[in-house]
Amino acid sequence: MEWAALLLLPLALCALLYLLGRWLLGLDGDLTLLWAEWRGKRPENELPDKVVWVTGASSGIGEELAYQLAKIGALIVLSARRENELERVKQKCLEISNLSSKDILVLPLDLTDRSSHEAATKTVLQHFGRIDILVNNGGRSQRSLFVDTKVEVYAAIMELNYLGTVSLTKHVLNHMVQREKGKIVTMSSVMGIMGAPLATGYCASKHALQGFFNSLRPELGEYPEIIITTICPGPVQSKIIHNVFTEDLSKSLENTGDQSHKMPTDRCVRLTLVSMVNDLKEAWVSDHPYLAVCYLWQYAPTWAWWLVNKMGKIRIKNFKSGVDADVSYSKKKKA
Repeated sequence: MEWAALLLLPLALCALLYLLGRWLLGLDGDLTLLWAEWRGKRPENELPDKVVWVTGASSGIGEELAYQLAKIGALIVLSARRENELERVKQKCLEISNLSSKDILVLPLDLTDRSSHEAATKTVLQHFGRIDILVNNGGRSQRSLFVDTKVEVYAAIMELNYLGTVSLTKHVLNHMVQREKGKIVTMSSVMGIMGAPLATGYCASKHALQGFFNSLRPELGEYPEIIITTICPGPVQSKIIHNVFTEDLSKSLENTGDQSHKMPTDRCVRLTLVSMVNDLKEAWVSDHPYLAVCYLWQYAPTWAWWLVNKMGKIRIKNFKSGVDADVSYSKKKKA
């Protein structure tokens, strides 16, 4: 019997490791975030009647944020450049919630027009009297090789993704400092943690945001109720791919490819709201392999470099063949 037990022990251990591996491969967020989703505060309990300002609210993650916030009962400020799209989002918010028209403010905003940010902040304060949460979601991605890309594209990426966000944050933060409370949630990217080909400028802008907010957070140490949260999504089913920067400012991406393999937008937004209400400093919201690379980049960077180089070759090959750059190798083989 003892010999039988000794023989069964390795088998049981292998089975346990197999189940653990399957569980880990099914994760779509970092462990701290998923623990907060399981045992932490719930958005439905924390966000009703909170004033939440969402930039980039006319499509993608920002649009879905608006819908989930409306269902919860938050008071919403919708900002982006296209007023007609913001009105469309507002109308749907009203249809799916108990909010009234005055509970949703449509505020057209161009993040690159930094001279307008102070007035926009004052407009929000005049309408709602306060800003509880700012969600910096506006920005554009990139699909182009560095050797083909004009320097003007890099200037435009940094102006929009980085400086526009910093500018708006500065004006809203002044208000939060006066109140000694508030939350600033910024949509960065897993590309703010790692690097990836075809997105040198986008990665640079997200690394800049990571560095900025990681430095701002300790500057606000005397205001413990002002929370800085950075969200790092992986590939998400949104329309960001339709409006990416390419090698030339006048050129758009010809083939956006299939997006179905990416994380559903509603799941990304749900985990963003969980991160928001649980005051997480940073959250990784992604399926594998990008989630795994985040952990490798943190704890085993040499292995991460090896994996990113392998993934990078596939990414460039996909791009050149007209397939979405983020489609996984396994998905492509199945197709």
